[in-house]
Amino acid sequence: MPESFPEYLDVDYTDGNEETSTDYPTIESKIEKAITVTKRGLEQYENPVVMWTGGKDSTLTLYFIEEVARQYDLETPSTVFIDHFQHFDEIHDFVDRWANEWDLDVIYARNNDIGEYVDEHGLEPGDEIPVSDLSEHNQHHVRDLLEYEEDTFPFLLDTYVGNHLLKTVALNDTLESYGVDGVISGVRWDEQEARAKETFFSSRHDPDIYPPHDRIQPILQFDERAVWETFWNFVVPDTVSAYPDEGYVPTGADDLPDGVSMNDVPVSPKYFAGFRSLGSEVSTEKTTEEPAWLQDVENTTERAGRAQDKEDLMERLRDLGYM
Repeated sequence: MPESFPEYLDVDYTDGNEETSTDYPTIESKIEKAITVTKRGLEQYENPVVMWTGGKDSTLTLYFIEEVARQYDLETPSTVFIDHFQHFDEIHDFVDRWANEWDLDVIYARNNDIGEYVDEHGLEPGDEIPVSDLSEHNQHHVRDLLEYEEDTFPFLLDTYVGNHLLKTVALNDTLESYGVDGVISGVRWDEQEARAKETFFSSRHDPDIYPPHDRIQPILQFDERAVWETFWNFVVPDTVSAYPDEGYVPTGADDLPDGVSMNDVPVSPKYFAGFRSLGSEVSTEKTTEEPAWLQDVENTTERAGRAQDKEDLMERLRDLGYM
């Protein structure tokens, strides 16, 4: 650990080592662990932020943060939303609406060098961008860190270069600008093989790769089914006053309780439409017409709708700072 990283922290970086979701067999045990990790994170880190994509996992994480902060009189951190310029419009609408509802401070992390180039040249996803037209900062990442040798790269989120520049570089630059020491994220052990060995407190201390910080990961122990069970039994009833306390599970947008619309619940409309994982607009597809929580989540792949070239490179991308 570099000397510059705060010495005031007292966290167990081995917590969760070699565990899986089955070590937390009930919803109650998963929630209890999430609360414990969240509380420790909010108490230990002086300038943490919460990663929020508008998706189910990061919104569940935010729910635990809000509950713990309220119960223990702790401050709710700012949220970081990575704007990679290829989001579904519904994702932006969802984040804006619930940031206002929950009075959240949202920091938008963007790689403005690429965003401005795309706007200036009227590019669409998939169009090529010359590496030589990038800023020195971005060229360093492409040539020196990624060791990418082609003259151009496609303006696509779910590719090796695109994902790194549009998400990881945008995130790391934001962490450095705001002096962040802890990033609270909603990754899960079962979500992707590259995340299966994560611990609840995970160090990112190499200053040659990213601004030194820790990852605080309260919902590692949740699987996809448990996420949805927690949403309909706790998150939605606790945040929507007109929702039944017993946790009614709708079969679609037209099956919500009387007086409750899809916009009233903190569940992205894309999940109602059949998407199970939310990526970019051009490289993410729904799996069926059924809402995400009604699908066969135990026997099908959650991220099957995502572009697989990025999924196959996940381990390398995470080494460079990807979530």
